[in-house]
Amino acid sequence: MGDFVMDWSLLLNENRRRESKAAKDHRNEFEKDYDRIINSSSLRRLQDKAQVFPLQENDFIRTRLTHSLEVSSLGRSFGYDIGQKLVETGQVNIEDFPRKIASILSVTCLVHDIGNPPFGHFGEDVIQKWFDKWFSSDEFKNLDQEYFKNNRRALLNDQQKNDFINFEGNAQALRILTRLQFLNDEYGINFTYATLAVLLKYPRNSLEKEKDSELKSYTKFGYFSSEKDIFEDIKTKVGIGKYRHPLTYLMESADDIAYSAADVEDGVKKGIVPWEIVYADVKEALYESYKAGFDYLESLRKKAQENNVPDIDLVNAQNFRVWAQGEMFKACSEAFINNYELIISGEIDKELLKISTATDIKDKLDEIARKYCYSSKEVLQLELVGDSVLSGLLDMFVHAVILVNKEEGAKKKENKLFHLISENFRYVQKLDASGKPTRTIQDLSMYDRLLLITDFISGMTDSYAVDLYQRLSGLKL
Repeated sequence: MGDFVMDWSLLLNENRRRESKAAKDHRNEFEKDYDRIINSSSLRRLQDKAQVFPLQENDFIRTRLTHSLEVSSLGRSFGYDIGQKLVETGQVNIEDFPRKIASILSVTCLVHDIGNPPFGHFGEDVIQKWFDKWFSSDEFKNLDQEYFKNNRRALLNDQQKNDFINFEGNAQALRILTRLQFLNDEYGINFTYATLAVLLKYPRNSLEKEKDSELKSYTKFGYFSSEKDIFEDIKTKVGIGKYRHPLTYLMESADDIAYSAADVEDGVKKGIVPWEIVYADVKEALYESYKAGFDYLESLRKKAQENNVPDIDLVNAQNFRVWAQGEMFKACSEAFINNYELIISGEIDKELLKISTATDIKDKLDEIARKYCYSSKEVLQLELVGDSVLSGLLDMFVHAVILVNKEEGAKKKENKLFHLISENFRYVQKLDASGKPTRTIQDLSMYDRLLLITDFISGMTDSYAVDLYQRLSGLKL
């Protein structure tokens, strides 16, 4: 183990960026974080964002919100399991430790996708490609040279450009939680430092991102240039240096365990995963490593068949999902404990599942999802719709908002589009360094204006994005 070792007294920092004046009660500070976000509009919007398949009246298929609730449940279980083991072995001596880390993981897992734009990760790709193309366009070059001539606010540095070219839902999540989920002031939801630190899955800026890096924390980035000071404050207060918070590995594992098995189950429900064929392949590949598990599943299959259970393929797939998630959970827990000294000193930068004994289960589930789910006709149609909708909205709003010079009145088209942006987001952009709403539209740099647009568009639900695009395009009245 190296010289750097993280300290749990800092890793569980209960302080907030703005000191809380609330009276002490039966909850710990991290449980209060959960209660702060559970009623928020940002969280509710996840109900109308697709997980994999397009949203339908059939409420069985998972949405981003139901997925997040499942991840939160797994995260809480990780907290109690790992916390108890670290206390029993004497590696941690902190009062109420299991409950505290279970509370942190419960809330961080709940909000881990809160920054995702409409249409999920594909939505991120659309935004990235749109800005990459736009920054090379004549429109951008002409704006930079003519409209904003001699105006330094127009200039974008390389990191600011990269924030959009590599637009990232994880960075947007930090922005939502520390600024945009506006309650009373410029501090957003005002989570504890510990909770914010665990959410930093990628503690890097957009210039440090290396997509093909073997180090997991470098494959994406976790904060925009606009939140640099907030990021620096968090990592200093929690003492993580340049590394991930140890609990981040468990948050990531909970997400991986939840989606990998659930996506396949949803595929069976929709009739696009031929379960009997798939299960035979899975059993052949994994039986030698998990004989007891497959024998148990076989007993459940026989029982379901004898009882003439309806939707038997779905029932069998659900039983498999429960078993697979249980195996991955145990393996990740063991991997965390076995590598604890390396994790606490920042010497491991890989997903727990990748260094666990259950990586073969995860790999097989991913293979099934790629073959049947992610390439299904419905998903491909959703992606094509998402491309048209998000590209179209960016075409309209970027052109308008960078030209707007007066906030009052809505006679010109660009002013009308500007006024369609959430008043809450516009208010946040008005805040000066002291938190007072003194800035005007003329004070906003090009970077501020582009952030205003990505804040607005990434905050939309799938159906709202489609509806707004159709109305503004004249396809719907």
